[in-house]
Amino acid sequence: MSTTAPRINALPAPHRERLMSLATDVSFQPGERLFDERRPADRFWVVRTGAVNLDARLPGSLRPAVIEMLGHGELVGLSWLFPPYEWELGAEAMSLVRAYEFDAASVRALCAAEPAFGLALTLWVGQILAHRLQSTRVRLLDLYAPHGSGVL
Repeated sequence: MSTTAPRINALPAPHRERLMSLATDVSFQPGERLFDERRPADRFWVVRTGAVNLDARLPGSLRPAVIEMLGHGELVGLSWLFPPYEWELGAEAMSLVRAYEFDAASVRALCAAEPAFGLALTLWVGQILAHRLQSTRVRLLDLYAPHGSGVL
């Protein structure tokens, strides 16, 4: 893709600072799964260093298909914001990853208590969601569309 998803710095500074007040430092080893499809989405991360692959299980495949690689400043996990709070994709550390981790329930409570923060956060996540949907579409076309079909 030629465009990248909005990073944490796209969140207006006062709201970014408010969100970061809830952050915990964590790390993941290469090959460690952050989450799997259909599991409870009770937290999310912003990558500080390293790379995380988002992936999807596809019929007939032994390994999940990589949809997108995420790096510095990018949000890992979207399903925590929307009921039923279950992961739609999976994620795996591709290198040593250092990240900020956020408890989803605490962030949702802050969104409810501070509507301006909630709106800013929801708009940021919505932009990322639109980007990821397009990335997923393009990746699945790469995997399944007949070559030379003209399908975009």
